[in-house]
Amino acid sequence: MDRKGLIHKFLEFYKSKGHKEIQNSSLIPENDPTVLFTTAGMHPIVPFLLGKPHPLGKRLCNVQRCIRTGDIEEVGDKVHHTFFEMLGKWSLGDYFKKEAIEYTFEFLTKILKIPKERLGFTVFGGDKRFPNLPRDEEAAKVWISLGVPKERVAYLEGGVLESKDNWWGPAGLTGPCGPSTEMFYWTGKEKAPKIFNPRDSKWVEIGNDVLMQYNKTKDGKFEELTKKNIDFGGGVERIIAVMNDIEDDYLSNCFFPIIQEIEHLSNRPYKGNEKVMRIIADHIKASVFMIGDGVIPSNTGQGYVLRRLIRKTIMNLRKIGFVGTDLINPIASRVFEIYEDYDLLKKKQKEIYKEIKKEEEKFDETLEKGMKIFEKMIKDKKEIDCKDAFLLYQSYGFPIEMTQELAQERGKKVDKEGFEKECCLHQELSRTASAGTFKSGLADNSDATTKLHTATHLLAQALREVLKKPDLYQKGSNITAERARFDFNFERKLTEEEIKKVEEIVNKKIKEKIKVEYQELSPAEAKKMGAQGVFDSKYGEKVSVYSIGNFSKEICAGPHTKNTSELGEFKITKEESSSAGVRRIKAILK
Repeated sequence: MDRKGLIHKFLEFYKSKGHKEIQNSSLIPENDPTVLFTTAGMHPIVPFLLGKPHPLGKRLCNVQRCIRTGDIEEVGDKVHHTFFEMLGKWSLGDYFKKEAIEYTFEFLTKILKIPKERLGFTVFGGDKRFPNLPRDEEAAKVWISLGVPKERVAYLEGGVLESKDNWWGPAGLTGPCGPSTEMFYWTGKEKAPKIFNPRDSKWVEIGNDVLMQYNKTKDGKFEELTKKNIDFGGGVERIIAVMNDIEDDYLSNCFFPIIQEIEHLSNRPYKGNEKVMRIIADHIKASVFMIGDGVIPSNTGQGYVLRRLIRKTIMNLRKIGFVGTDLINPIASRVFEIYEDYDLLKKKQKEIYKEIKKEEEKFDETLEKGMKIFEKMIKDKKEIDCKDAFLLYQSYGFPIEMTQELAQERGKKVDKEGFEKECCLHQELSRTASAGTFKSGLADNSDATTKLHTATHLLAQALREVLKKPDLYQKGSNITAERARFDFNFERKLTEEEIKKVEEIVNKKIKEKIKVEYQELSPAEAKKMGAQGVFDSKYGEKVSVYSIGNFSKEICAGPHTKNTSELGEFKITKEESSSAGVRRIKAILK
């Protein structure tokens, strides 16, 4: 089975069960300040999981492109990926556990034709700290009623506070949460054991139904939700690998064409070079999709992650014999072949190649500077200490192996053990510092963020008018309770006079006490009425349009106030460059 076949079967199956397909959204989340990238299919429907009606109804499905950076250091093994696609289905206050599990089981056994003997399931086993959250006998009974032997249903205890072991959320301190039930596939060559042990590595997770049953309150209590949700997620790459009896995800059709190109260009086999080739394949694929969604290499935010991926790719290419520049694009060409069903990649192919080549050239200059620093370091030393080795690695992209080779040529030693300790310390500090940023979860829909989000609609339209740029649009946003950050396409720095005019227009609209109105329209109707939106993306049959009088009309799923009078005084605190061709405004409401 290939990826397009799997995706088609999944979507058609759930459409036959009354689900509507929603768009495969950008990797840059619109309304979730807790993450740099879209990390799961749930991100585009955050407001609807919180209770807002979805224009397409209560049953939804899609395939969503995702980026996860939390375990980026793990890439290189058989199963970790930075970019991946996720199959998703949702019930928003409609069906619950019984139907969700029955649909999942039918899809696995009837549509994908997985033998029941190779399946195992975990359910929430309760948490002794919370007596009112019993183990999920209901979910277990549904699995058993479908013919699953009771020995193949495992209860996993604990995890409510840690959001693990069959418990999901809430992402913040409060909000929807609940038990989950996971599906596992036996990958061993021998017959699957009678008793399912999810800790056995031969049992591989292929999907997870989150059963949002409770609401966690501010005082830490868990209350039964009146409207319960289902959120299913399943990794495309993982399912394809197990369905084809492939132990290494990188040998599946989602990756192998890229691996083959690396083998061809390096004249080296995959066997014996697995780790380095996996890293190269993974990072190139992720980079292509990031640039396709408008990310440009930089030293902050998403741009920093992209820059890190490209530069790490170059260093790994050098390890297997590549020299010079323009190393990545010949390999990247295979990504476009695998994902030829993504129109955004087709349209931006030249731009993607251009950005990758530009970053390679910049890094080549950095490496030259690094060589000069290296020569100074070794001039009067017998050994390159851990601090110097780490500086070469962190600031100039020198892998420790490269530093060792250069030092050996000059009869010098390198403190490799000290370097590795320094790397571990840095990684731990990085993880701690970015824990909040890379955490997945529901957006903060507090009054403060709702007001700031509404204000960004006014800001966007004011910018279009002041800068006389009708095609100005959002390139990214990050909204917390304290401030709004709004990125938009524009080539130059704004003048003080322009900033002042923008503020005046926004505050004028706030004082006019304009009603914020909501409509559900078809994309064609939304476009006809002048709503702002990227109409080349795959919208569903209906979209949410928010109008602020005749001033602003935008397709948006985020939280909004009912009237501009609720906003207070708008103030721009900073205007700066975000990346090439993109400006950034930070603003507050007093």
